[in-house]
Amino acid sequence: MKDGMKPNGNTIRTSLDLPRALHRRLHEAAARRGCSARQLMLAAIERAVEAAPGKTGKRLDLRNHPLVPRTGKPIDLTNERVYDLIQFP
Repeated sequence: MKDGMKPNGNTIRTSLDLPRALHRRLHEAAARRGCSARQLMLAAIERAVEAAPGKTGKRLDLRNHPLVPRTGKPIDLTNERVYDLIQFP
């Protein structure tokens, strides 16, 4: 296989339809840089993924972001009232 990459469990083959002119420019750019078109595409994809907004590596902490927006009215619940409303086993 080209670029010394052998198929293994760590790669996924995919296909991409490129306009003819872009394909030609891709191969020209790769030749100028002294690498393969595949290496140039992988580097570009890596940069795009790293620059994607929201990439923090952390999950959203929903404790500070309520699922139901507040209505502005305070809720007055006591433990006793909660136990009255919810049937516990």
